Amino acid sequence: MKEDFLHYLWKFKKFDTLNIKTSNMEEITITNVGQYLEMAGPDFFNAQITIGNQKWAGNVEMHLKSSDWYVHHHEKDAGYENVILHVVWEHDSEIYRSNNTEIPVLELKNYVDGITIANYKKLISPKSWIFCEKQLAAIPQFTLINWQERLFFERLERKSKPIFELLEQTNNDWEAVLFCLLAKNFGLNTNGEIFLKIAQSIPFSVIRKESFEVENLEALLFGSAGLLDSEKEDNYFKDLKFRYFYLLHKYQMGKSCIEPVQFFKHRPDNFPTIRLSQLANLYHKQHNLFSKAVTLNLLESIYEVFQVSAAPYWLTHYQFDKESSKKKKTVSKSFVDLIVLNTIIPLQFAYAKSQGKEISEDLIMILNEIHPEKNSIIDKFNSFGIKAKNAFESQSLLQLKNEYCNKSRCLECAIGMELLKKC
Repeated sequence: MKEDFLHYLWKFKKFDTLNIKTSNMEEITITNVGQYLEMAGPDFFNAQITIGNQKWAGNVEMHLKSSDWYVHHHEKDAGYENVILHVVWEHDSEIYRSNNTEIPVLELKNYVDGITIANYKKLISPKSWIFCEKQLAAIPQFTLINWQERLFFERLERKSKPIFELLEQTNNDWEAVLFCLLAKNFGLNTNGEIFLKIAQSIPFSVIRKESFEVENLEALLFGSAGLLDSEKEDNYFKDLKFRYFYLLHKYQMGKSCIEPVQFFKHRPDNFPTIRLSQLANLYHKQHNLFSKAVTLNLLESIYEVFQVSAAPYWLTHYQFDKESSKKKKTVSKSFVDLIVLNTIIPLQFAYAKSQGKEISEDLIMILNEIHPEKNSIIDKFNSFGIKAKNAFESQSLLQLKNEYCNKSRCLECAIGMELLKKC
């Protein structure tokens, strides 16, 4: 038994509300259960109840046992002085306010039917992956579809927070924010944070000015990544190194001290050299990229914008001074899909939010065209009967697993609530 079950019972009145009495056998009538507060302080704010012939307005606190009031030291906290009812599963101790007046207690276990308790115990039974894995396939499609949409936008809200933080750091320069987001995206999981630091170390005004010469952009990115620190025989390397130090002097920029980029465990096409060159070519090819990124609402149009390759030198190289067989290093559609998921959609959402606009349907339409991610979480849901047909659904499932299942928030989840209702 957990306190969140008590919160659920009280919030939705899932008990015999017509015959409830305090531990002192006074009748209780609930006019308003109050506002559920998921923060410090009493659990429900501004409830309205009648105990005996006395009407009360105030807060409701919940514990598994009455004595938990003292375990949590609420008697010393002024924030609990306005508690009008103590709702517990088991009443084992009388509770008093600081002025020695007794707080009425409702012992819920006497008023909850066996089916509700059985469903709760079934929901929180020992899990191998998630609690409700054996019952997932029986969830009504209507419940699942509506919950997926809520989960998706919760995930977008979370992803938009670092965007607004970057916006503050860049003096509300959305173009600079997009550059940072794309840099992190091009770095993938291993180099993402390093690429972000690289992007933040170069004033975006410099990127704007030098975008007409792709070699200068490469020089800035490679130099900031520490990839030009050594000595090489390769003429292309020497040219980039010369350009880098010239640009540092030109813009009076200090040399960056960023941790080394990682090559280890990467497929050659994902080497930082290739991804940084592709990023440089993107900003050489696409000027005013932000204005395009926030207005694109067709997946094919997004593919066209991000159809870029690494510089010609990288046709026969993955690293400086190491020649390889010839291969064009073009950004793949699957990589653009990642950019859409991790950069374009969150950016469009955050920008629309800042403008007070509603674009929810447009975002869902784009993600409906993208294949679902392939990872262990999506595979597991599939094995339990919940198959993601597109990226919109897979993004929702990732939010469900990471923010609800992993944190045992079953009673805040539409699926958990639906299972509790089953007879």
